[in-house]
Amino acid sequence: MGRAYGPIDGVSADIVMADKDKDEGVVLTEAQQRARRSRSIAIALALAALVILFYIMTLVKGPAVLVRPI
Repeated sequence: MGRAYGPIDGVSADIVMADKDKDEGVVLTEAQQRARRSRSIAIALALAALVILFYIMTLVKGPAVLVRPI
């Protein structure tokens, strides 16, 4: 597979990239941004709580975790 030299179908990559930069995409309102941030914080806290729970459970079980019948 080779590289295309020059415009393809009369459209150069510069024109396509320039059009892409102008695209704003979805613009969220202030309320939507606050809701997204709140959800992100809630997910981060839940993940941190789960990590702490696993760590504590590992400490409670101790080295007995590795002693088990095969």
